Amino acid sequence: MRIKYTISIVFFVALVIIEKENNIISRVSAKLTLKQSPQTPRQPSGFSHILLKHNGSSPSLSKLDSAFTLMKRRLEDYSQHQEAVTGGRKHILLLATTRTGSSFVGEFFNQQGDNMFYLFEPLWHVEKMLTLETGGTNATAAVQAYRNVLQQLFLCDFSQLESFIDPLPVDHVTAALFRRESSSSLCEESVCSPFIRGVFERYHCRTRRCGPLNLTMATESCLQKEHRAIKSVRVRQLENLRPLAEDPRLDVKFIQLVRDPRAVLASRMVAFAAKYKNWKQWAMDGEVPIDDNEVRKLKGNCDNIRMSAEIGLSQPPWLRRRYMLVRYEDIARFPMRKATEMYRFTGIPFTRQVKSWILKNTQASKETSGVYSTQKNSSEQGEKWRFTLPFKIAQVVQKVCGPMLKLFGYKFVSSEEMLIDKSISLIEDKVFNFS
Repeated sequence: MRIKYTISIVFFVALVIIEKENNIISRVSAKLTLKQSPQTPRQPSGFSHILLKHNGSSPSLSKLDSAFTLMKRRLEDYSQHQEAVTGGRKHILLLATTRTGSSFVGEFFNQQGDNMFYLFEPLWHVEKMLTLETGGTNATAAVQAYRNVLQQLFLCDFSQLESFIDPLPVDHVTAALFRRESSSSLCEESVCSPFIRGVFERYHCRTRRCGPLNLTMATESCLQKEHRAIKSVRVRQLENLRPLAEDPRLDVKFIQLVRDPRAVLASRMVAFAAKYKNWKQWAMDGEVPIDDNEVRKLKGNCDNIRMSAEIGLSQPPWLRRRYMLVRYEDIARFPMRKATEMYRFTGIPFTRQVKSWILKNTQASKETSGVYSTQKNSSEQGEKWRFTLPFKIAQVVQKVCGPMLKLFGYKFVSSEEMLIDKSISLIEDKVFNFS
């Protein structure tokens, strides 16, 4: 008898939780349907309607089971309804910070082929314009601008992005789009305008000789694609993108790519030597002023990454089944396995073309593995930093980024010997739930 009552209580709690989700879904769904006529009395929905039939008494297990089945059917109906609105189209946003391997991981989607429209760092223009106008990036203005541009780009509307490109496009044509050549979608034949002699395009296509980018042609190509993906290292907080997840026109999947902050700093000191000259000097001197602005900036970056991940991993209703956390180190060790998981998460078929690219570009020689190259010997790349970053610098990173290291399963080093001992793994085996 006690077991029977326990089961009843468990089912009742489950019903309350699902009822809350049903209310959220109802609010979103209401935006997609006509408003109810004022003359039509509003009926209780979901479990509220079923429970009211019992006049406040506890429903039987059989009726609770029926209610659960009904609710499941309603959730499936809503899912089908949303798919009808988006046309089954998926929108993927790869979020990262610089030197986390995001260009490499972005290629997993860039190489998808004819059914994917991929954009590489379109927010670069937004950040640059806002910095020029204010002398520094205004956080509030940046948040809104980034969100609005991303939303419009997922809808194949380049008009907002155009307003941030310098010089301004003429008749929707520009020779100044940042890293155009990194998006195969912008170098396809359908987007390849006639070459114009004398017009210099810094980021020109390498696969074919094209003229300046015609954004009207890019829009038409985008609308023809089945799915859309964007890679960005400029969004600081996942919470700021909530309107994208709640936009009924979109079906957004957020993939947050993270990397050991010690490895990130080591990579930045090489790739951005001029900006990190203080760190290079501290590495030689052996002393780091912990209250320096550069150290505070490092802490702020780590805190932003950690807080975004904490929100994503807590799976609030607006992010449920929309968020995935991936460690770069896991991709470096198991590229095919992690790529398979990412595609399964997005609900997009994992094509042979992508698999072929991964096999080719995770076993590159040292000659082809440049600082900005997406061709890497991935198994070696994940550990390379341990032999270039001084132990003193690693200690500073551990001090200011400790909570982030713990959350993502990166082990602390207690000595220089431990740092450079390849037989000691600095990565815990950790599973991040995203289903």
